[in-house]
Amino acid sequence: MTADPPGADAPTADALFDQALVEEATKKSGLVWVRGQGGVSRALWHVWHEGAACVVGDGPGEQPLPGLVDGGSAVVTVRSKDKGGRLAGWTADVVELAPDSPEWEAVVAELKGKRLNAPDGEAMPARWARECRVLRLKPTGTTLPLPDDDLAEAPVATPATTRLPIPAAVPRLLFGRRRRG
Repeated sequence: MTADPPGADAPTADALFDQALVEEATKKSGLVWVRGQGGVSRALWHVWHEGAACVVGDGPGEQPLPGLVDGGSAVVTVRSKDKGGRLAGWTADVVELAPDSPEWEAVVAELKGKRLNAPDGEAMPARWARECRVLRLKPTGTTLPLPDDDLAEAPVATPATTRLPIPAAVPRLLFGRRRRG
């Protein structure tokens, strides 16, 4: 019987580099692109908490989380906060946190601080417990090579519209002509 050499189960230098890349890139990016099972990639705001990207959604007024199911997997693409380009891609295990559990409370405390324009302020955690899902996207340790193509897709259909350009005469009518003195 031979003994395993010391450190046989220790991660390799490449694995440690990948882990550090995923953590630092995801921490610094306020937005990640996530593709769940059978879904399309969606931009999601998140927080990095205890080794995983955490998101909240699927409730009224919150971000949709299509294809993200408890026990499933997801592909996460991290973008640069400055330039918006892809920095890293990684696979994740999806874990749904039970409302009001200690882990849920810790994650929600972090998410609450990052949620912009919440309609209900301090009542937000109670609403999230009733109406939303809080998910942890835990890296599996597998990073993905960055694709060579642009991955552009058509925008998701929406009833929202943009305004038409205002007629050229409107500023003159509203503000009058400037007088030169």
